Amino acid sequence: MLTTDEPLLHRGRDARGVVTLTLNRPQAFNALSEALLQALQTELDALAQDEALRVLVIAATGKAFCAGHDLKEMRAAPSLAYYQGLFERCSRLMLAIQRLPVPVIARVQGIATAAGCQLVAMCDLAVASRDARFAVSGVNFGLFCSTPSVALARNVPRKAAFEMLVTGDFISADEALAKGLVNRVVGADQLAAEIDALAAQVVAKPRVAIAMGKALFYRQLEAGIAAAYADAGRTMADNMMEACALDGVQAFVDGRKGKTT
Repeated sequence: MLTTDEPLLHRGRDARGVVTLTLNRPQAFNALSEALLQALQTELDALAQDEALRVLVIAATGKAFCAGHDLKEMRAAPSLAYYQGLFERCSRLMLAIQRLPVPVIARVQGIATAAGCQLVAMCDLAVASRDARFAVSGVNFGLFCSTPSVALARNVPRKAAFEMLVTGDFISADEALAKGLVNRVVGADQLAAEIDALAAQVVAKPRVAIAMGKALFYRQLEAGIAAAYADAGRTMADNMMEACALDGVQAFVDGRKGKTT
């Protein structure tokens, strides 16, 4: 049984620089309370300055990944100013994930609903257990999932996203894979190994190239095609001047293996 002394967020790190942040409100299906939002934000702000960080995994304890915002907390003191502040804080958190210079992987089991589904969508990569289910179900309670829609519509096709938003229906892990919301679906007993294998693939690549590439990837998505190509060209040129790329290309020419750092 979880006690009030238990931290809302567990932090782990391995020798490779892979950090795991684990949501720890299993009794509340890991709903994003104000305290949990703050704990996540504090960790993300610190990790943004961590040059040894290579991969971030966002995981959860218990039967659910995340059930979205804490609705009981949201109803405790309703006011427009409170709700505006809450959703601004949540949006800041989501953008902090995208702005991290390393890939962020969601490790999903059980349900991921509303802001929990948004959290999956904002992660760069996602691996789900076969029993996972996803929904943006606020509409069932009269609250359209507007902020989750921003992330969802940037992951799955427009009509699929809109259907999820207006019906509130769950989709299975396999449907989430087909729609592009997650990258891989595995059995629950294989989830940890699959995450580890994916993280290992990332860690094997030069950090600077991943950081430059991730930043460009999201910038160009929001730009027109001409501006996107211009930005991408500048980024590739800058990347090419990095020691890892110069050595990597020369290694290819020489028939040897290049450096990964």
